[in-house]
Amino acid sequence: MIGLWIALGAIGVIIVWLIATFNGLITLRNRTDEAWSDIDVQLKRRYDLIPNLVETVKGYAGHEKEVFEKVTLARAAAINAEKGGNPAEIAKTENMLAGTLKSLFAVAESYPDLKASGNFLKLQDELSDTENKIQAARRFYNGNVRDFNTKMEKFPTNMIAGMLGFKAKEFFEIEEPAQREAVKVQF
Repeated sequence: MIGLWIALGAIGVIIVWLIATFNGLITLRNRTDEAWSDIDVQLKRRYDLIPNLVETVKGYAGHEKEVFEKVTLARAAAINAEKGGNPAEIAKTENMLAGTLKSLFAVAESYPDLKASGNFLKLQDELSDTENKIQAARRFYNGNVRDFNTKMEKFPTNMIAGMLGFKAKEFFEIEEPAQREAVKVQF
């Protein structure tokens, strides 16, 4: 009789542990998905600001057509990558977009009236604020990915995670070392 109670107790402990492990994985997965959503919100904000910034600069620099086309193409590529949902591809296109924005700001340096324009300054501040928010959202996402992947890889959770179909998440990383350098905008 005591053996039966011990066996039932052990089974109960295992069931409680399985439920706690499953719920912990679900919590971490949802936090990671939420963090990705935060990146998505900030990227959309950036996409909305860029056309306004381009149009403002175009008014002053009509002959810099190639720069505007590159920014527009990079923005479109980033939006398309976002629809695919692959963090590696999104990171790649976002890094390309950041590079083309550097070119846009370099063009803006050549136009003193533009640098003093209230619209341009407001858009530049908004874009800078958005870039800071994107950076914070990336860090938050990567922290959640780290926590989720770490929990999934630890024994014995790794056995349960595999059986329940949980998959590791990808970090949002920069692919090219040069893109790790800070953007320098001078006016």
